[in-house]
Amino acid sequence: MNKLMIIGNLTRDPEMRSVQGGYQVCDFTVAVNNTRRNQADGQNDATFFRVTTWNKLAENCSQFLKKGRKVCVVGPVNARTYQANDGSTRVSLEVTANEVEFLSSRNDTYGDGAPSSAPAMAEPSSQNNGFTSVESDDLPF
Repeated sequence: MNKLMIIGNLTRDPEMRSVQGGYQVCDFTVAVNNTRRNQADGQNDATFFRVTTWNKLAENCSQFLKKGRKVCVVGPVNARTYQANDGSTRVSLEVTANEVEFLSSRNDTYGDGAPSSAPAMAEPSSQNNGFTSVESDDLPF
């Protein structure tokens, strides 16, 4: 079984096209942040996946997704090799999406890939062990 699930952010706006037979195809790239940090610059490493969607799913992705939006993609993955301009051999990870769940609100506005209305998170401290205190009256149950 070949089934991959990734959650990440679009690196560019989706590109929609039609192919022979009238099928709709939408391509976009998703960056998935890794939990380990790059030792050279201290930044999180990312893995990039090229995603292809077809027909109605392609139309929805083209209409509602934009650069920076967060998505969950499910589908089989293939690794393809290619020659880069410098002559080196590189690998591209390509997912043919069976499912795409939009995790960002349609009303969110993006500039640098982060939602403009993102709630501020409390800094974890040794006193609260990373948890936020909530009054029991605020709980929905």
